[in-house]
Amino acid sequence: MITYAGAVYPWQCDHMGHVNVTAYVGAFDQATWAFFFSIGLTPTVLRNGAVGMAALEQRLTYKRELMPGDVIEISTRLMDMREKTVRFVHTMKNRESGETAAECELIAACLDKAARKARAFPAEIAARVRAVKAEAP
Repeated sequence: MITYAGAVYPWQCDHMGHVNVTAYVGAFDQATWAFFFSIGLTPTVLRNGAVGMAALEQRLTYKRELMPGDVIEISTRLMDMREKTVRFVHTMKNRESGETAAECELIAACLDKAARKARAFPAEIAARVRAVKAEAP
């Protein structure tokens, strides 16, 4: 599923003229929140409920440079869901060339906001994750 689209701006580049690490991480972060929304972890649920999310692990792989003016798209694949954790991969592509610019694999835990520790995903979120996984090609 597409979770982010945007363009590369000159201010996102480093002294070597290509996209800086912070811009990649920022785009992947935006894609993460869109992915969470798609599985029912909406802003309202996260702000008003007892459930939160916590990042456990993130692994970035850079494959191709991005330059100012490039238009990118991030798609997200659900890889695995366990009782308390979810693993997913973002793939960032240059829309013009179709080449993969970077990938980011993340593991996140469902968090009990009051206890500040991992908890099981609520049943409705787990059901939505199963539905998203079933819909995936």
